[in-house]
Amino acid sequence: MIVSTYTGGCQCGAVRFRVRGELKDASICHCRMCQKAFGAYYAPLVSTRGAELAWTRGERKLFQSSNLVKRGFCGDCGTPLTYEAPDGLAVAAGAFDDPSQLPPVVQYGTEAKIGFVDRLHLLPGHRTEEDAEQAPFVLEIVSYQHPDHDTSSWPEEKNHD
Repeated sequence: MIVSTYTGGCQCGAVRFRVRGELKDASICHCRMCQKAFGAYYAPLVSTRGAELAWTRGERKLFQSSNLVKRGFCGDCGTPLTYEAPDGLAVAAGAFDDPSQLPPVVQYGTEAKIGFVDRLHLLPGHRTEEDAEQAPFVLEIVSYQHPDHDTSSWPEEKNHD
């Protein structure tokens, strides 16, 4: 039997994780608490129920967002990492190294869903470099974010002047 392994972490690399097992319960939550926790229109989450989650670098900080739920995040860069409730722990889908492997299968908290979310796919789309005429700096951006794979150490020794 092949056991799937997924890795991920925060944008600065201070916190990394590994999940072994089947991840089949990816969701989007539209509730107002998730909107605020992610600073977004909704929160994409992946339940780790039935799988083995291990923190492989650093520790997440926790915020008690309600009487029953804690939210995990990186204390260094602020990346949202977890939703922790009595029925289990879910990891932020975007924190996985390859979130495309984890498509959502259900939506929750639809009473707070913002109406235009269903029309986002209708908006014009542009690649980053297409904005260079209006914002030439985009051609000079060098990412200092952790790469989308495990590293033996982080941060790399670089001068970020």
